[in-house]
Amino acid sequence: MTAVPLYDAFSHEYDYFVNWPQRLQYELPFIQRQLQAVGAQRVLDVACGTGQHALALAAAGFAVTATDLSAAMIEQAKANARRAGHRARFVVAGFGQLRARLDGDFDALLCLGNSLPHVLTEAELRATLADFAAVLRPGGLVLIQSRNFDAVMRARMRWIGPQGHTEGDRDRLFVRFYDFNPDGTLTFNVVSLTRTGGGPWSQQAEATTLRPWLHGELLAALADAGFGECEAYGSMAGDPFVTETSGDLVLVARRA
Repeated sequence: MTAVPLYDAFSHEYDYFVNWPQRLQYELPFIQRQLQAVGAQRVLDVACGTGQHALALAAAGFAVTATDLSAAMIEQAKANARRAGHRARFVVAGFGQLRARLDGDFDALLCLGNSLPHVLTEAELRATLADFAAVLRPGGLVLIQSRNFDAVMRARMRWIGPQGHTEGDRDRLFVRFYDFNPDGTLTFNVVSLTRTGGGPWSQQAEATTLRPWLHGELLAALADAGFGECEAYGSMAGDPFVTETSGDLVLVARRA
C-alpha cells in the first residue's frame, strides 16, 4: 500500500475531527469485551492514526503496539502519548508490512475507523488479510470496522455529517463527502475550514481513493485468509448488522 498524502496533510488537525472522549466512551466497552473473550493481552492497532484507541487500551492495561503508514500520524500519536502519560509502541508500517516490521505474535488485531477501504484491489486485500493473520497467534482475534458500504452504494450516500470544533477564538469545520467513480471506487474528499477571532475562513482540501468493500466480499476474503467464526455487527456498540440500514460494518473473526 502506497502513501496516503491526505493523512500526512491533516495529521495536526485530525484529532479535531472527532469528539474522542465521547467516541471512546461509546466504543471501548465493545472492544474490550471482544479482547477479553480471547484473553488478549498483546494488542496490535493497525492504521492507528493519532493513536487515541491505542492509548485508551494501554491505559486499560493492555500491551499495545500501534502502526500507521503515515509517519506524520505516528509522530502525532507519540506526542499524544507523551501528553497523556500512557505507554504504547508506535511503528510506521502500512498494510502488508506488519510481519516484516514487527516481532512476535499478537492476541488481537484492530483495524478501526474505515481504514481497510484504503486497500484498493482484491490482490491487495488478500495480501493485507494474510499479513493480519501472520502477526496473530492461532485463535487470535481480528476486529475490522468500516462503513456499511452496502448501504452507501445502494443509496448513493454522498455526504458525511460535518464536524465542528471551537477552542478559544479558533473555529474549525470539517466537511467530508464521496464522489462515485466509474470504476466502482470512491473519492473521499475532506475540506477543512478554519478561522480565528471571527475573521475570514481559510480552507484546505484533500482527497484520496477508497474501495467500498461489501459485506460479502469481506467475509469471503477473511475466510480465504484463514479466519473463521466471523460475526458481523452494525455498530461499535454491538448492534446487529442490517445490510440496508446499519451505519457501520464491524467484523470480528478468529484466526484458525
